[in-house]
Amino acid sequence: MTGVRVLAGTRKGAFILSSDEGRKQWNISGPHFAGWEIYHIKGSSVNPDRLYASQSSSWFGQHMQRSDNGGVTWNPVGNEFLYDGVAGTHQWYDGTPRPWEFKRVWHLEPSDFDPEEVYAGVEDAALFKSTDGGSTWKELSGLRTSKTGSSWQPGAGGMCLHTIVLDPKSNGQIFVAISAAGVFRSEDGGETWKPSNKGLVSEYIPDPTAEVGHCVHKIAMHKSRPEVLYMQKHWDVMRSDDSGENWYEISGDLPTDFGFAIDVHAHEPETVYVVPIKSDSEHFVDGSLKVFRSRTGGNEWEPLSKGLPQSNCYVNVLRDAMAVDSLESCGVYFGTSGGQIYASSDSGDSWQAIVHDLPPVLSVEVQTLK
Repeated sequence: MTGVRVLAGTRKGAFILSSDEGRKQWNISGPHFAGWEIYHIKGSSVNPDRLYASQSSSWFGQHMQRSDNGGVTWNPVGNEFLYDGVAGTHQWYDGTPRPWEFKRVWHLEPSDFDPEEVYAGVEDAALFKSTDGGSTWKELSGLRTSKTGSSWQPGAGGMCLHTIVLDPKSNGQIFVAISAAGVFRSEDGGETWKPSNKGLVSEYIPDPTAEVGHCVHKIAMHKSRPEVLYMQKHWDVMRSDDSGENWYEISGDLPTDFGFAIDVHAHEPETVYVVPIKSDSEHFVDGSLKVFRSRTGGNEWEPLSKGLPQSNCYVNVLRDAMAVDSLESCGVYFGTSGGQIYASSDSGDSWQAIVHDLPPVLSVEVQTLK
């Protein structure tokens, strides 16, 4: 029997929703770590019972948790994130130098090859790696100490490394996205890095086509075509067909090209999903909630609204709050700032709220279980 497990991180704890392959009835477990911000919770594709969670509090700081039984029980693991060597400085909002300071873990990315290997993207922006199931963490400092690192500045939400994309066909190619620095690529497992922002245009920075300084909200990849990347930027939906060497805009006929989340259909690498938000000053949808889907890799978009609220709706969908399953009829899931998690078992044609009234949802990940 095939099943689905939805892992939701919220402002006040983690929730685990499970269903069989029909995806009609859902069992809900939680809140785990009640009262804590769970920035991200994600499972290993090698060992689905291995889950990692980032637990954060403005009072008690950052804690890392691991489950080895699918979230039934949890145990704390290593929580020491030390910048390698002499940390140095980055730029602050006003351009003045600011010391690097670890604040929290934004994103966790387990390896596709080894359940003991997991990456962590943190604020202030840096990439860490564990090879012992999260017990210890070591910075891949070649990213932060690269030639542009000292010029990075925070976005409105802080200077966070919020996206890690691993090439499933290569254990050495890694993409990361940093707000507000841009996309960076490594071809040697994280030892060396280079910016991958050619083609991005950001009108709000001094040099709109600068090598770094772009506020990238999220990037996504289809595992069968790791050379093709999709991006939701602070304004503009973008695409690269050459592993991030060059980007071009695919916003097309979207009602607005501002948003946070973006993902790709499990079986159709040209089918892409985004959730347009009204503007960068008003982080909510304009009264009606719609997911937009392109079946042509961008430019031509169709609104998907069946089962979604179409009046008096003013929620947001954050960058890590959308995911897909890999069942034959691809399921698409997203969580909102209003505490709903919506699911579609037919690639977005229709939707249902599988849970209401959670705390604001920060992240959604999906595991397809066999």
